[in-house]
Amino acid sequence: MPNFAYTVRDATGQIIAGNSEAENEEILRKRLIENSFTVVEIKQVKSSQKKVGGSRGIKKTDLAVMCRQFSTMIDAGVSLVRCLNVLAEQATNPRLKAILNDVKNEVEGGNTLSKALEKYPNAFDRLFIGLVNAGEVGGALEESLQRLSQFLEKDVELRRKVKSAMTYPTIIMVFATMVVLGLMTFVLPKFMVLFDDLGIEDLPGPTAVLQASSNFMVAKWYWVIVFGVIFFISVKLFVKTKVGRRVFDRLKLKAPVFGMLNHKVALARFARTLATLLSSGVGILQAMETVAGTVSNDIISDAILEARARIREGDKIGEPLARSGLFPPMVVQMIGIGEESGSLDPMLSKVADFYEDEVDAALASLTAAIEPVLIVGLGGVVGFIVISLFLPLVAVIQNLSGAG
Repeated sequence: MPNFAYTVRDATGQIIAGNSEAENEEILRKRLIENSFTVVEIKQVKSSQKKVGGSRGIKKTDLAVMCRQFSTMIDAGVSLVRCLNVLAEQATNPRLKAILNDVKNEVEGGNTLSKALEKYPNAFDRLFIGLVNAGEVGGALEESLQRLSQFLEKDVELRRKVKSAMTYPTIIMVFATMVVLGLMTFVLPKFMVLFDDLGIEDLPGPTAVLQASSNFMVAKWYWVIVFGVIFFISVKLFVKTKVGRRVFDRLKLKAPVFGMLNHKVALARFARTLATLLSSGVGILQAMETVAGTVSNDIISDAILEARARIREGDKIGEPLARSGLFPPMVVQMIGIGEESGSLDPMLSKVADFYEDEVDAALASLTAAIEPVLIVGLGGVVGFIVISLFLPLVAVIQNLSGAG
């Protein structure tokens, strides 16, 4: 997690400097303001902590298996250091093995498990560390690890379903692009030679457009690649900015067809994460802050942080979520019932189950609907090219028939 150096002014006007970790600068700024500080300056600083073996490339499936094994050994009474040693020996991912060995050394040196894991924010997110910390404080580390394993397994399954559903449309789009490029760069130039041999000078409009496009792609193909690379890099850089990320996240929620799917995925992740945190004994304010950093959408994250601020002022959870317009009435009502009955985490688990089922249904419908759309679209593009190629020949045949 990024580390920030901040300078703030308290209620008496005294300047206070400090360091804190946060998902991003905006979340830290809101946290400081909520604590009645006036923010003077916030700067991100590079962490001086070592990253043994690196921490990227660790899959959630690896972490889920590790958590389940970890929980089983802790429940059997195996010491923490011994558990970490066994996990490191059994780890098939070399990066995870190196990290676990370093975490074991940290714990042997007297550090807590959660503090040792904080050195690797790219491998262990705030949810992971928060649940481990809650398990340590509450003396139920095995239960926290078991819940974490279940959460990771469900999250992996949800991602797998979405990825699997998008595979077929992606293949069709790649195939369609290759077909169109092949027609434009190989087939069309041969037809143009034929038109020249037949003495056809005035080409129909569609054919002339295709000819100009084909000539550009054949003669200036490198410009097509350059423009494509520039466009791709520009979009990537824009999305990395605060404004660009918000535009992209809002587009993900508003896009036709896929916007509804992305919204349901975000709601399922919100409910599942919050239920997991609350059931592990994490306080509602800390849980809401952690959830805001794990939903992977700044628009929904801002709504959660706004709800957290209102909860600090005494509001119920559902009321500020309802005002955001991003949480459907069913979600708000279920949360309200959970608050009133004192069973918020089971109610959130039911919401998560509901939206995960909704995602399954949406993916099935999307897969069934997108196949004919893609086929019709591909047929339309290829048909337009073929018709444009034969229009000059039809004109020649008509002229010959008229002359005869």
